[in-house]
Amino acid sequence: MKKWKKTVVTLTVLLAVSAVAVPLAIACGAQSNNKNSAEAAAVQSDSRKKPGKKPAPAHAAPKPSAGPAAGAESSSMTDRNGYSIVITGGYETDAQDHGRPIALIAAALGVPDAVFRQAFSGVTPAGAGSSGPTSEEAQSNKAALMKVLSPYGITNERLDEVSNYYRYSGVKGETWKRTPATLSTTVKDGVVTGVTITNAGSGYSSAPTVKITGPSGTYTATATIAYTKDFKTNGSISSIAIK
Repeated sequence: MKKWKKTVVTLTVLLAVSAVAVPLAIACGAQSNNKNSAEAAAVQSDSRKKPGKKPAPAHAAPKPSAGPAAGAESSSMTDRNGYSIVITGGYETDAQDHGRPIALIAAALGVPDAVFRQAFSGVTPAGAGSSGPTSEEAQSNKAALMKVLSPYGITNERLDEVSNYYRYSGVKGETWKRTPATLSTTVKDGVVTGVTITNAGSGYSSAPTVKITGPSGTYTATATIAYTKDFKTNGSISSIAIK
């Protein structure tokens, strides 16, 4: 009798353990399958990626521009004689000036380019992407500029006026203030004999190229730039000559 009871107890324990073990096995199998599925998906996703190509950094800073983005910009017009006139460029700067329109700034101040470059050599520019120099840096920079420029009769107020007028951020795609010139052709017996400046423009830091296309063919012309202390005429086209 005792042996029979012991057998019944043993069977009961085995059934209880089996009841618990089966769900655990099912659960473990499900987890294993999920893990295998996830690993398979990861492998498949990795296989779709181009080999050797690294993802771009999340916060890559743009490289600063040394000059205006529109250095080779152009303006076009069609005159009353039916000729298309395209003015290209004219906003290039000297490589040593790192995008600063020294020709315009120096002319507005009334000093040679070399003098302003000398004055600016003592300036510590604000870092790329910064909001500008600190108040201490600004005072130090102003002192360095005025040390060279004041002997030429340039006041602190005039320096501020000129600096503010031609200030721009190449990093933001800005350009200094400028007005494109407008031209028209002079035609005699069906041939272009000259070019008339209808608006001399302003803000040209270099000589632009001029291309004229019309009924009698294509012509190129060279422009001469005038630099003055007046913002409205500084960097304006003073003459045009057909080649």
